[in-house]
Amino acid sequence: MLSIHPLPYPLDAQAAFTRIRDLGDPVLLDSAQPESDPRFGRYDIIAAAPDVLVRYTRGRTEVRRKGLWNSVESDPINLLKSLNSEIALGENSGLPFCGGLIGHFSYDLGRAFEALPSPAEDDLALPEMRVGRYLWAVVIDHQQSTSQLVAHPQADGLQVEAVHRLLLAEADDHLSKTTPFHLVSDFESNLPRPKYMDAFNRVQDYILAGDCYQINLTQRFSARCEGDPFHAYRALRKRATTPFSAYMESGSDAILSLSPERFLKVSDDGEVETRPIKGTRPRGGNETEDQAFIDELKQSEKDRSENLMIVDLLRNDLGKVCEAGSISVPELFAIETYPNVHHLVSAVTGKLAEGYTSLDLLKHCFPGGSITGAPKIRAMQIIDELEPHRRGVYCGSIGYFSAAGGMDTSICIRTLLVENGRVYCSAGGGIVADSVGDEEYQESFDKVNNLLETLQELS
Repeated sequence: MLSIHPLPYPLDAQAAFTRIRDLGDPVLLDSAQPESDPRFGRYDIIAAAPDVLVRYTRGRTEVRRKGLWNSVESDPINLLKSLNSEIALGENSGLPFCGGLIGHFSYDLGRAFEALPSPAEDDLALPEMRVGRYLWAVVIDHQQSTSQLVAHPQADGLQVEAVHRLLLAEADDHLSKTTPFHLVSDFESNLPRPKYMDAFNRVQDYILAGDCYQINLTQRFSARCEGDPFHAYRALRKRATTPFSAYMESGSDAILSLSPERFLKVSDDGEVETRPIKGTRPRGGNETEDQAFIDELKQSEKDRSENLMIVDLLRNDLGKVCEAGSISVPELFAIETYPNVHHLVSAVTGKLAEGYTSLDLLKHCFPGGSITGAPKIRAMQIIDELEPHRRGVYCGSIGYFSAAGGMDTSICIRTLLVENGRVYCSAGGGIVADSVGDEEYQESFDKVNNLLETLQELS
């Protein structure tokens, strides 16, 4: 039986994270409440000290138990399914997470599922997957106004009691003991304008030749940096209140995600949802200009066409593991507004077929179609040819897989990586036959300018 340890509400998720951070491999899944959309931003989940950690790097799967790493001969997703089945709970707890898996899956994990060429440089050489099995977590429910420490029956009882005491202790400013984050160089792109336009023209050639209908072309910005990445996350989170935000770290490396996009959600009883974003406009300088951008996005045949292409792609992906006849599109071309942009969003739903798990769904849909193009495999081949570096964490996914069967994952857009003294941030957009190069180039800046400017202000 789960053990539930009450905590005060409201509980500052960021402060709670800093208290358990030193326990190792900490994760914060942050709904950005009360500022973000309450339809999606209900829960914050905070965890640390996984009993098992799995990483997959260039075809090699490794498992850490009790501090020791060992290589294993296993498909990475099958291994995760096995680890979660060991702690499976038959009851529906009513909680989003009651022990289970939390981690990140890089865009390049797609190579484990599909034979793809590798012309893009793997300059960071980071794991394509890093997932921990967490037997306890803090769950903050902003609809029910509750905070609780939830422990799986297999969790270490003494550790859970110690964590509970730590969370109830008198407040301490843990961040004041770390070095503030700051940049020590300007941001540079790996695809400056002339090279971007060359790549854009190549995409148009492929579309004209019938190779593809849409390609998501991105560029990567990077700068040298110093200091605690969590300082940067806190500053970014103030500027970008998005319901699928996340922060996780391993050693000196950290992922800072301010994602507005749900990839895949599965309820404990197998109801599936994905919410692709395709179509973007900047925010206006005043209410009139802002509404004009919304109206323009609503009426854009180009953006609606792009969105519909990805909806069809995802209907096909979900159909691989969902019950026949269960796929539907309850929302088409909805507008979602964020601090820096408006997005055109649709929803595709289904019912997981018997014999399939949430991890099977992830494998059959990965990576998300909204950040590849269509058809997916050919689009990924073209992306690898035209983008100079592998995407890594960007355009991958972050999320949880509960021992009770549910899952929720994001698409890693508006996502930064801090690694080896550098910070990386990528952005792009979908290119179709009637796209205009200058507009697509500008859109990539519209999506991340507020993030880059925030980091520059910290310096």
